[in-house]
Amino acid sequence: MPSDLGRFEIVARRSGSVTQATFAPADVEHPFDARNIHPDFPDDVRRLFDNGHYSQATFEAMKFLDNEVKRHATSSDFGKALMMKAFNEASPLIRLNNLSTETERNEQEGFKFLFAGSMLAIRNPRGHEHSIQDSPDNCLDHLSLASLLLRRLANAGFK
Repeated sequence: MPSDLGRFEIVARRSGSVTQATFAPADVEHPFDARNIHPDFPDDVRRLFDNGHYSQATFEAMKFLDNEVKRHATSSDFGKALMMKAFNEASPLIRLNNLSTETERNEQEGFKFLFAGSMLAIRNPRGHEHSIQDSPDNCLDHLSLASLLLRRLANAGFK
C-alpha cells in the first residue's frame, strides 16, 4: 500500500490529464464564439488556444491565412511578397471588388497593406522568435484580424 506521499504523487500525475475544459460550465461561451473567430481555421488553432499556447495559435492561424491567399492567387510566393502581388490594385491576382472607382481601388490597396502587414507584424515574429508570449486577449485580437481578412476574401467570392 502506497504511503501518503505515494498516493499524493499518483493523484498529482493523474491530474495532468484533466483540463480546465473539464470543469467549465456548459453555458459559458467559448472566447472563439464570443469573438466570432472564423470557423475555417484548422482545429489546431483552437486546441493550441485552449491549452494556453497563444503565440502558436496565432502563428498557425496566420499560416492558414497565408496559404488561403496563396491558393486563391495560384502563386508560389508567400508572406508580404504574396500579399503585395495578390492584392496589387493595378493588376491584382485577387480582386476584392470591381476596381472601377477610386474608392474601390483605395479599398483594394488598403486591404493589400492589411494582409501584408499581418504577415510582417504578426506572423513573422512568431515564426522567427521563440520568446514571444501572447496573452489570451492579444491572441484573440490577432485571430479576429485574420478572421476579418478571411471573411473579406469570402465576400469577394474566394472560398
